[in-house]
Amino acid sequence: MASMLLTSLRSSPLTSVQAAQFAARSLSTSVHLQAQAKSKKTLATPGVKNIVLVDGVRTPFLQSGTIGLLNRTGLPKDAVDYIVYGTVIQEVKTSNVAREAALGAGFSDKTPAHTVTMACISSNQAMTTAVGLIAAGQCDAVIAGGVEFMSDVPIRHSRKMRKTMLSLNKAKTLGARLSLLGSIRLAHLAPELPAVAEFSTAETMGHSADRLAAAFGVSRLEQDEFALRSHMLAKKAQDSGLLSDVISFKVPGKDIVSKDNGIRPSTMEQMAKLKPAFIKPHGTVTAANSSFLTDGASAVLIMSEEKALAMGYKPKAYLRDFVYVSQDPKDQLLLGPTYATPKVLEKSGLTLNDIDVFEFHEAFAGQIMANLKAMESDWFAQTYMGRKTKVGAPPMEKFNSWGGSLSLGHPFAATGCRLVTTVAHRLQKEGGQYGLVAACAAGGQGHAMVIEAYPQ
Repeated sequence: MASMLLTSLRSSPLTSVQAAQFAARSLSTSVHLQAQAKSKKTLATPGVKNIVLVDGVRTPFLQSGTIGLLNRTGLPKDAVDYIVYGTVIQEVKTSNVAREAALGAGFSDKTPAHTVTMACISSNQAMTTAVGLIAAGQCDAVIAGGVEFMSDVPIRHSRKMRKTMLSLNKAKTLGARLSLLGSIRLAHLAPELPAVAEFSTAETMGHSADRLAAAFGVSRLEQDEFALRSHMLAKKAQDSGLLSDVISFKVPGKDIVSKDNGIRPSTMEQMAKLKPAFIKPHGTVTAANSSFLTDGASAVLIMSEEKALAMGYKPKAYLRDFVYVSQDPKDQLLLGPTYATPKVLEKSGLTLNDIDVFEFHEAFAGQIMANLKAMESDWFAQTYMGRKTKVGAPPMEKFNSWGGSLSLGHPFAATGCRLVTTVAHRLQKEGGQYGLVAACAAGGQGHAMVIEAYPQ
């Protein structure tokens, strides 16, 4: 294992490239199956290549503004044909973060790499891109992942200041330069801060979540209860050693960072004291029932089953059918799981009852509760989805039972890999056969994927 390096953000913040290097180079080469999957029909199709998840790792997910990340460990790099990474808040200097991370992590300069962006489902897109490359016969092994570094996001000059600076660069005479400099006003110096808001509606996601919760009659109490559930389950999973995808690392001169630092079980009484964060004073979305800004990176190794077995790997799961959906970004911004779940089940020939493990991205507690209510509504199914009957909501005993984004954290582009890896681990631990991942994303988009446990 190579040396691992971290620095405090206050002194020298690390970049998303370094975080991605850490995740990509931390992929383990061994998988231990813990439980025999239930005996159900397999989704394998004769003549169609099986694609497997060999392993998945991630950095600890850290609240934005706490600790930066870099880790270097060994990985058989000559087995990797391609690298795909997702990111949302892009750094201009490293717009293709996948390529820069691959080079920085020591992969061959002959290994192609590209970066995708699809808001909160960016690493989902990275994984399905990898699946497509393997299914098409272009590759046998692909690393996919995602990285987000919210502690050091790019901050731009104002539009007027940018225009002036560009004009200065083109000015040919001293007089022209002085004239442009003289046109600068104090207001031009005000920076443009990034915001988690929709370009098409100018509405923040939190504001949209609040409206969505109100539309489906989700109370503040329901949201706080679900958020508390997420933190309590995450704490239990963390204490039980179930979050095995997290890689520990040593901060020079400091302690070992080995776990997510946003898991903080509270009480309903304490949560009730918080004021609305977006729609004031009567909104129901608060800091306690929302996911928090997070730093983190994730990576998975995806291979054809034939290649994985030939190399002596023990895959963790089959990656089966997946779908992407999109809908109205104003009033249905966060309903991706409701639309994607029935489509992927129908594509797979499965029913809700066939699924043993559900992992949904928790952007907001109100978003999750609104989706569950939409899935239980015949009226919504008939009015908006063109269905005769409701989708049906997942049983809570199968749902996000190791915590979720509300408690573990949500580095925008890294969450998808965490969801898929968690499903694979839960299927092994719980002895299930099928898992379902679903997530919403900015722009009114969504994703769902069926994962099948790999047999012993």
